[in-house]
Amino acid sequence: MRTAKATAAGLTAVLAAGTASVVAGRLASDAALRAPAGRPLPTEPRLTVHGAGAGGITLTRDLATLRPGVYGLAGDGSHAVVGPVLESAEHTADTVVRRLDRVTHGTFAAGDAAWLTPNLYVGNPASALGLDHADVDVPGELGALPAWFVPGHRDTWVIAVHGLGTTREHALNVMGFLHGRRLPVLALAYRGDLGAPRPPDGLNHLGQTEWRDVEAAIRYAVRYGARRVVLLGWSTGATMVLRAAAHSALRDRVSGLVLDSPVLGWAATLHALARARHTPRPLLPLAVRAAQGRAGLHADRAAEAAWTDRLRVPTLVVHGPDDEVAPWEYSRRLARRRPDLVALHTVPHAPHAAMWNADPEEYEERLRRFLTPLM
Repeated sequence: MRTAKATAAGLTAVLAAGTASVVAGRLASDAALRAPAGRPLPTEPRLTVHGAGAGGITLTRDLATLRPGVYGLAGDGSHAVVGPVLESAEHTADTVVRRLDRVTHGTFAAGDAAWLTPNLYVGNPASALGLDHADVDVPGELGALPAWFVPGHRDTWVIAVHGLGTTREHALNVMGFLHGRRLPVLALAYRGDLGAPRPPDGLNHLGQTEWRDVEAAIRYAVRYGARRVVLLGWSTGATMVLRAAAHSALRDRVSGLVLDSPVLGWAATLHALARARHTPRPLLPLAVRAAQGRAGLHADRAAEAAWTDRLRVPTLVVHGPDDEVAPWEYSRRLARRRPDLVALHTVPHAPHAAMWNADPEEYEERLRRFLTPLM
């Protein structure tokens, strides 16, 4: 009897531990599958404002605050644009002063929490950039998808698709540049975004189902005069445009792809996001398996082989080794396997989906060279 009771107790403990592990893995997988649009990813450190004055803002010293380039600084109800580090500005050993270009809205005071974001602009093309635009609804398979359309004189359209942790405001960073080349731009909000239909299961599928919203945007562009489209995506938005170029019935209309920080290995990305949420190391494999089961994600190797084999158009990949969310090695591998179509521009010292921020002029020059033959 004692042996039977001990065995039963041990089995109960094992089952309880197993159930707890499954639950923990499921919660850890939420880091990517339920990442809210417009909120920082867990890999982005929270900073403290130590002071702000004319032309400069003092922040916690961190690898993030030492990055080169220009970034948005977001707080609770506030947003500003910060430029490079001001080396000559007075500061303590644990702080850094960056150039304060402008405060978009709200205020920043000592003690405020803040984080860096790739989004320099808040609002829409008119309020942020002074560009005429139309608010349009793109018919998608789940319902109407809100989008901004900025007209241009060419018959090649650029369809811009944001990724994890951002909104279609991310496209505003390059919209002025694209408009200056007279390219019509369609910046899309897709399933799960504010104002767009919710996916049936409420989950982000890391591009595996969302790509059909990109196909809907291509269909909309063709209906309204586009002869060709260039698909520009960041993060999982880059994954979506890759899938659309490979699988869409309208893929013959796609003349080029621009992939910024593409998520080409969803398991590595989910692993990184779960780790950034301080998930215990033993539970990280469970988080990956939980995500695969919940969202029906295909194996990374199968997806990578499909993208490599089905790539048919010129592709510019902009990525760097300091991306903690989407490993740069996947982009290098894609470029090595398809040197006939893929050009890789490497950007050091830039976090995920912020390749433009590190050096806007160089980014736009690479983009200009790539787009000129496709216009």
